Amino acid sequence: MNHRQTAIFAAVLMAGTVAGGSQAAAQSAFRNYRCADGTQFIVGFFQYDSRAHLQLDGKAVTLLKRLTLSGARYSGGGVTLRITKAGLATLKHARRPATACEVA
Repeated sequence: MNHRQTAIFAAVLMAGTVAGGSQAAAQSAFRNYRCADGTQFIVGFFQYDSRAHLQLDGKAVTLLKRLTLSGARYSGGGVTLRITKAGLATLKHARRPATACEVA
């Protein structure tokens, strides 16, 4: 994923958020991840939205928050993202085995 794709993705997500007010834009978080298998993705979290918004393999994917005993789990469209309370993440997608990811 190059810088141009990152900028476009962030602009699209922010456009939806800014429509609700500039304060909502200040309450968003974007994280870049790199995984052990070479996968890179961006995830966006918003204050009043329990979903995770990913840019993965050049496509936007919205993951619903799922019930979990510890940490957070998001899934949808064949993609599962798990984030532990310690901040460790794993990604499973496209029939690939789960891979460990870290904030880049």
